[in-house]
Amino acid sequence: MGPEMSTTSIEQRSSNGATQVGQMFQGAVRAEQVQSTVDNYEAKFEKSGDERRAAAVEVARDYYQLVTDFFEYGWGQSFHFAPLRHTEETKESIRLHEQKLALRLGLKPGMRVLDAGCGVGGPMRAIAAISGSKITGVTISPYQIQRIGLLNQKAGLSHLCEGVEADFNKLPMADNTFDAAYEIEACCHAADRRGPFKEIFRTLKPGALFAGYDWVMTERYIAGDAEHERVKLGVEKGNGLPPMVRYGELDACLKDSGFEILETRDMRHDGDADLPWYTPLDSGVSLQGFRNSRAGAFATHQMVRILEKARIAPKGTLQMHGVLRLAQQALVEAGKLDIFTPMYFWVARKPK
Repeated sequence: MGPEMSTTSIEQRSSNGATQVGQMFQGAVRAEQVQSTVDNYEAKFEKSGDERRAAAVEVARDYYQLVTDFFEYGWGQSFHFAPLRHTEETKESIRLHEQKLALRLGLKPGMRVLDAGCGVGGPMRAIAAISGSKITGVTISPYQIQRIGLLNQKAGLSHLCEGVEADFNKLPMADNTFDAAYEIEACCHAADRRGPFKEIFRTLKPGALFAGYDWVMTERYIAGDAEHERVKLGVEKGNGLPPMVRYGELDACLKDSGFEILETRDMRHDGDADLPWYTPLDSGVSLQGFRNSRAGAFATHQMVRILEKARIAPKGTLQMHGVLRLAQQALVEAGKLDIFTPMYFWVARKPK
């Protein structure tokens, strides 16, 4: 997902959880390669939609190598949105969102579960803790695999959670391996969701459920409208995405992959949610989290500018943070125009 994040690799983690200013992207991208990686990433968004689809795997890998530490610093270990309530902090809403997914899938101790596109494993750990299921998370980012191992150990969940570095279009698991599967705002990175969906279908046992929340354009999106296209491209560039599709295309991908669809809906307004999903990104000074607010984004950008000028953060860091500020702005605009949702939900089943 791509809300506004800040920079934790410039704050090198120590064993007691404190942070110290250190080298940006340590363990992810070599300092001397940051600028060229960012330039190459941005250049992809000057190309046609078909060319961006063809480069989707490379774009996603480079994006998460560059931004994972930003995400953890600004959003925590769960890189996704949730229905929001004014009585809850964002992290509470996110955790409840994850728990509802576990309950809907009927996860129980002893089940083997796939998390397709797991990030640094925040949802995986939350779901394993509540369900007792053993979860295998797949991510294309080598750096995220490093983080998963450390965070699983710190949470005392290494016996239930593991990370596997792989492209979810080519899963390294055998047929009929998993009792359930889910993805949270991840398969939008695929050039065509049929790629990961067919692999998930193949690795699920007959009768198993697959559920997820993902990013799609709504029925209010008008292809060819100048403003809509500008905002849509901003969301894509700010979040490492190929051209996004409407939810009807996601449904078609599930069916074409062999799944029986049991349920679909847009979860933005589920239950007693009374705040827009983009509230943390839109607030001047946000009670939902200062680091994600407009003021927090500005403060972070100035900090990164100083650190890069002082050569504490490598050249290119400020440019990448600018991409994330674009993500913040475009997501808020897309939300207000009601042309996009990050929470299109489905439950599907592999026939017996």
